[in-house]
Amino acid sequence: MLTSDWDGLVDLIRRLRAPDGCPWDRAQTHRSLRRYALEEAREVARAIDSGDMDALAEELGDLLLQVVLQAVIAEEEGAFSPDLVVAALSRKLVRRHPHVFGAAQAGSPDEVAALWAEAKAAERQGIPAGKGLLDEVPGDLPALAQAQELGRRAAQVGFDWGEAAAAWPKVAEESRELEAAMATGDLDAAEDELGDVLFAVVNTARLLGLDAELALDRTNTKFRRRFAAIEDAARNAGRDLNGLGLEAMEAAWQAAKGRDGEAKR
Repeated sequence: MLTSDWDGLVDLIRRLRAPDGCPWDRAQTHRSLRRYALEEAREVARAIDSGDMDALAEELGDLLLQVVLQAVIAEEEGAFSPDLVVAALSRKLVRRHPHVFGAAQAGSPDEVAALWAEAKAAERQGIPAGKGLLDEVPGDLPALAQAQELGRRAAQVGFDWGEAAAAWPKVAEESRELEAAMATGDLDAAEDELGDVLFAVVNTARLLGLDAELALDRTNTKFRRRFAAIEDAARNAGRDLNGLGLEAMEAAWQAAKGRDGEAKR
């Protein structure tokens, strides 16, 4: 059943979900697959960062698997068909690109973004009365991604700093409040203030045009790599990691950091 087109891929997934198909695929639900969709999206981001086009092609396929598998499950439940996913996306792309498919004009990415925002605002006119602007942001998104989307939505109606340079002082302000809470020993207050610090950092990232979730994921990957260098140093010295000592650990860390710098060049 090898295929290279959408219909063939949908049929392949249907076969995996059939009574005589794959037990793992048959056991999956929308909820059980949530974490895989997030993981595969992160893998796509890592492949982009690596510049490895073969890896990117593979990871995009893994992400597409999540899309089709979710769509086939929805089809089984009578919710919608896989083709509706494509049709809905097609309608949205046409609707949000009036400068391509209509009479609107846009000569820069900023002008396109403005048209996109106008189209989304028009779409929201159909939202039931009493539903807030932020109600559409899924509450089960990872916290950093959710914070970024909340800030982006609020910015659409002008509730925003406008630029990263204006948002950054808020990070310092919230950091001082966190420090004060830490000094009291009140962990509940410290947790609250820590959340405020993170929210301010996320909004600064958004205004810089960066994704906080991807930035942290990148740092996590970097930390893994550099900590592995510490473990290598311990093995090479014939010592247990716990007995390596902070000074030797720091030296191995700085060496790994130096190699990262050379790789960037």
